[in-house]
Amino acid sequence: MNAVLQPEVDLRRRPMGLADLPDVLAVEVCSYSHPWTRGNFIDSLAAGYVAEVLASPATGVVGYFVAMPGVDELHLLNITVAPAWQGRGHGHTLLDAVQAQARAQGLGLLWLEVRQSNERARTLYRRRGFAEVGLRKGYYPAVAGREDAVVMRLDLRASVF
Repeated sequence: MNAVLQPEVDLRRRPMGLADLPDVLAVEVCSYSHPWTRGNFIDSLAAGYVAEVLASPATGVVGYFVAMPGVDELHLLNITVAPAWQGRGHGHTLLDAVQAQARAQGLGLLWLEVRQSNERARTLYRRRGFAEVGLRKGYYPAVAGREDAVVMRLDLRASVF
């Protein structure tokens, strides 16, 4: 029997830079009906938000996150894994990195919004210890009008992840 083994891809996290934006935008556009724009990413980088990519020279960017620090909190603004790379634990890897960044800055809370219809992401967040604490009506643009966002919070002081 002949088997062709696929080599393991050496994905690494690193800070997001302007040179990553073509790859980041390619992932963003194939992941969302209403993706962030290049300007959204440039503004986030210019503001000094925490932003990392998960990438390799062979694959380019397969995932990323952007988070905004505040007083005693970090607000996760965008976390995305390319559709072809989902289901392999990369979302957990990125969430680990977000939580590590918050802890490194001495921040006690992690906040995020997620589309109410995105049950897969909500399940991941709940498994990671996030609690659903609110609803933002009409927060996201949608194909037919607006969609509500579920507000989720993780108390990092009590979290074991």
